[in-house]
Amino acid sequence: MGSFVCFVDLTAASSRSASEPICGSSSEWRCAHPAAANFAACPSLKRRCKRVASSLVVCSLRQHDIKPATPPLQLASRTSLRMGVPSKGRMAEDTMQLLKDCQLGLVKPNPRQYIASIAQIPQLEVWFQRATDVVRKLMYGDIDIGIVGYDMFEEICGGDPDLIVLHEALNFGHCHLGLGVPMTGKFAGINSLEDLRAMPEWTETNPLRVVTGYHQLARRFFAKHGFQHVVLLTADGALEAAPLMGSADIILDLISTGITLRENNLKQLESAEVLRSQGVLVASRRALLERPGLMEVVHELLERLEAHLKADGYYSVVANMRGDSPEEVASNIMSRGHLGGLQGPTISPVYTHGPGDNGSTDIIAQHGFYAATICVPKKLLYQSVKELRQIGGSGVLVQPMTYIFDEEPVRWRRLLDTLEAAPK
Repeated sequence: MGSFVCFVDLTAASSRSASEPICGSSSEWRCAHPAAANFAACPSLKRRCKRVASSLVVCSLRQHDIKPATPPLQLASRTSLRMGVPSKGRMAEDTMQLLKDCQLGLVKPNPRQYIASIAQIPQLEVWFQRATDVVRKLMYGDIDIGIVGYDMFEEICGGDPDLIVLHEALNFGHCHLGLGVPMTGKFAGINSLEDLRAMPEWTETNPLRVVTGYHQLARRFFAKHGFQHVVLLTADGALEAAPLMGSADIILDLISTGITLRENNLKQLESAEVLRSQGVLVASRRALLERPGLMEVVHELLERLEAHLKADGYYSVVANMRGDSPEEVASNIMSRGHLGGLQGPTISPVYTHGPGDNGSTDIIAQHGFYAATICVPKKLLYQSVKELRQIGGSGVLVQPMTYIFDEEPVRWRRLLDTLEAAPK
């Protein structure tokens, strides 16, 4: 027997009680199989349709009618602190590399296990989860903090006031949510969001079909920009194929380089960026206030992350400089703008061996010669070296920086302000 597709009347289904079947009568379904006319005369096929339909999870524009489970009022009692991280893919690899760069390497004795530890923070358990589950388990108190893409955080949490972003720029997983439309056909001249909205094709009976895995973000985006007739479709992958197959008009998906779009005859719409995303560190407000020891762990994480991420954009540059005094050397350097470093150059004497008393050799400061140390942005390295030479620099040494620790992490102060808590 051939395959069939059962279309469920969502309006009727949403008004039923939980005990009523989804396909309750022949007026509430339509069959796409060529033998649809014989459907009513085939009780076994109808029973099979009921079994299949009753097991479906339906996602539609009426998703707000489905009442989600309410997070518990109180946190579950446990002695450990928990952090969730992505378990697979590039996000998982980048997360583990970032923690390793911060001297917080994960210890995972068994590669099949979903739990790891950090030697430097023994009270913290690290749980490997799907990105969606990191956010969900944060909402329900199963974990206390997590690392996840900002796109998934915004899609799942839906503005939950209990969830807060501790660090919004972990510097990996850069991408954005955008719209991809076909390059040809009726979309050939459509290049902007305004062009798409103005197309006369979209009506109540013929809405714009958008396939996406981000229904919450898509719903808010299209409502914000005044689209009247939109239906959101779901696919588990290969969204770029949907317009070519005719199952959707456009896609709303993560875009990094745009190569995949172009290879599937799609183009990105201008002024249609839904969300810009990268890895973020997030937490439960309740857990921060109620879990003993969690604030201390978060402080250390923020300190290490900020110190490493800030240093990642700089080089330490040391040059021998000619001048009559440290003040003159510093003045020459700081007159060049970006050579001033983070707070200004460090100037110190250059010492050499020289003749001492009774024919001995002493260590003496070399007159008119100083060592200057500055921090320069990586993208300005070569320009900085050339300018140091122009003001008398020589013997320039360049080293990558690992950490830059400030007096206090900026995001720690912001967190305290958010929680309305005074520093201890």
